[in-house]
Amino acid sequence: MTGLPPYVSWEDVAKLLPKIFPEGTPNRSYCVRELAASTIFTALYIGAIERAGRYLGPVHVYRMTDEQASKSSDEDRIAYGENIRKNDVVVPGARWYADNTREPIRDETLRDGLVAIGAVTRREDLATTSGAPRYALKEDFAALFDPALSEDELASVITGFQQKHLSKSAQSRLAIVQAGAAGSTTGVLINFPSGETRRLAPGPSSVISKAVIEVFAFRFLTQPAVLWLSESGNKIVVRDDSILNAIGLKIEADRNLPDLILADLAPADPLIVFVEVVATDGPITPRRQEALFAITDSAQFKRSQIAFLTAYQDRQAPSFKKTVHQLAWRSFAWFTSEPEHIIVLQESSESPARLVDLMRG
Repeated sequence: MTGLPPYVSWEDVAKLLPKIFPEGTPNRSYCVRELAASTIFTALYIGAIERAGRYLGPVHVYRMTDEQASKSSDEDRIAYGENIRKNDVVVPGARWYADNTREPIRDETLRDGLVAIGAVTRREDLATTSGAPRYALKEDFAALFDPALSEDELASVITGFQQKHLSKSAQSRLAIVQAGAAGSTTGVLINFPSGETRRLAPGPSSVISKAVIEVFAFRFLTQPAVLWLSESGNKIVVRDDSILNAIGLKIEADRNLPDLILADLAPADPLIVFVEVVATDGPITPRRQEALFAITDSAQFKRSQIAFLTAYQDRQAPSFKKTVHQLAWRSFAWFTSEPEHIIVLQESSESPARLVDLMRG
């Protein structure tokens, strides 16, 4: 059994977590919230670190108190870790959490958060019904909380941890989300399928619009074209009247149009794609869908030629969580951080597809 790691406060743990798990990290909310900070602090406090022979259970977290947490001597820390499961042990102060917090600690913070991402290891030699502590911080994760690290050293070990424990797809997602969050102070340059370029005002909506045009359009359309692009404060950025006239779609600038209108010109009957870019609000809702159908109905387009897309930065973004329940059936959702995937909100029909049929798609 090795010695305890250096004492680190709960506040210092909480401050570091968003740096270790930045926007774009899978299940990030489980890894950076208060309960995660409490769990990691307690694991460090009792020395529950890989190969140290000590293990953490939810009970260590929910019975912790401010008074106990302030006791930094090795003797106090070891005694708390070893004795907390005894019924006659009294811990001074008010508990951090109620007993029923054990489930979110175990299932969300640990299993779906820290264990899944490779920050915590779990004993597999215990029966699932055993109440014995079974969790320990991975050594390279625990090392991130060493108070002796300089800023440069900390940045280096955090990068090393992320490269080791995030999959290639997760690292790509992280990079995309971070790039979108950083944005640009000089604007966002977009390359159109026609070869034209245009610079939009800086901001997350422009970053998502760029991804829709440069990535989504070429992945999900055969012969893509941009018919319409608007941005906040500039009603029309791009309007391709030649294509609009050729396919018979009349677009009026004073209509309540979406952020983007794409077309796939490959089919005999061109596909028109109305796109809402959601950085904060404004998805394709049923009401919005009907308003857009009114435009295409009046131009005598078949509804089978019309598609609706809501584009977000990331599945974990607050904008998606806020608006997902508003999304219209018979529409799609797409994320710049996971460009190869798409969510299909299939509308019911008299002969609904079986699950096996949907899986073939």
